[in-house]
Amino acid sequence: MNTETKTNLQSKSTWVRVLYMLLFVLAYSAAEFVLGITVVIQVIIKLVTGELNERLKTFGNQISLYIFDVLKFLTFNSEDKPFPFDEWPTGEK
Repeated sequence: MNTETKTNLQSKSTWVRVLYMLLFVLAYSAAEFVLGITVVIQVIIKLVTGELNERLKTFGNQISLYIFDVLKFLTFNSEDKPFPFDEWPTGEK
């Protein structure tokens, strides 16, 4: 094993990021489930009342932005850790 590989494998910051990534894989799964429930409820409300629930619409946008932030972190496109290490997305991005 060459020195560079050995150094990379012993890098504490990389292993800490891997632990954060495992945490955010779980957060992604939970957020995906919550988004699915939000979609189903919004469809039911639309079918019953003919109108959208604005609070659910806003929440759906926020959870979608959160999922996007998580995916950016997991794919190394961002070093910024998503919520709960940053603020909850407000939809103003």
